[in-house]
Amino acid sequence: MLDQAKILRGLVEQRQAAPRITAASAGAQRARTIAICSGKGGVGKSVISLNLAIALQRLGKSVCVLDACLGLGSIDLLCGLNGYWNLSHVVTGARSLNDVLLKGPEGVHVVCGASGLVDLADVPENVQRELIFRMEELERTHDILIVDTSTGIHRTVRQFATAADQVLVVTMPETTAIADAYATVKALGTPDAPPIDLIVNQADSAMQAKTIANRIQQTSRTFLRSAISLAGHISRAPAVVRSVAQREPYMISAPNSPAATDTHQLARRLLSMSGSLSTMQSYFDRFWHKQRGRAA
Repeated sequence: MLDQAKILRGLVEQRQAAPRITAASAGAQRARTIAICSGKGGVGKSVISLNLAIALQRLGKSVCVLDACLGLGSIDLLCGLNGYWNLSHVVTGARSLNDVLLKGPEGVHVVCGASGLVDLADVPENVQRELIFRMEELERTHDILIVDTSTGIHRTVRQFATAADQVLVVTMPETTAIADAYATVKALGTPDAPPIDLIVNQADSAMQAKTIANRIQQTSRTFLRSAISLAGHISRAPAVVRSVAQREPYMISAPNSPAATDTHQLARRLLSMSGSLSTMQSYFDRFWHKQRGRAA
């Protein structure tokens, strides 16, 4: 059986004569990347990632969700899909990117198994570049790329998050969740980090969400000398629990629920907050460089 590196080298040889086009080419566009993180499990990070993608799609944006939960991805399950093939199969050369691109609700695209990108550190540099070129197709064909990271603050999560244009940290009205949200902000708050904003999920009111955000903001200003803002909140609603059980996003199953209204407002706010991209370097190229730094 051919080893992984040999398969990948074969892919490179097939395209050696082809003209190379990168996202940084003159006039090229790339997707804005939003990484969604949480320090604690069970706060609704993946549910928000999927429903926010639908809200952004309804606002006229082409959206792709990259499921970067290491070994525990659930985006496909949350919207009734079955993503057997994933990015790990692209990395090994067993499948093409189109094979693993799932069409989700309302035209949102879903890609499972982003953990396979971690394996890029173990293959030759020229093979890495070929795979990065293939991955950049996601950015060339979408307006927004949402990266649903794993829970916690381990190194791979930080690499997925800090390569993005914006980071959203999800928390909820619970003491441990608030403490873990601050720990996440602290871990991600490097000098070259993208803007970090908060989402308070399962909030009983907008006032409660602001109170929680103020606590984290004050602590960040005091000890980290950094400012973060509240991107928005998602109201506590029975419809959210039902949507998870039914494997249908609440933006579809309960479009008039408080949670759906809040998610739509969050999407509009994110679009209004977005400015020009700080660099035309692709998300996957930035992630790859962070991987090289880890492997060095």
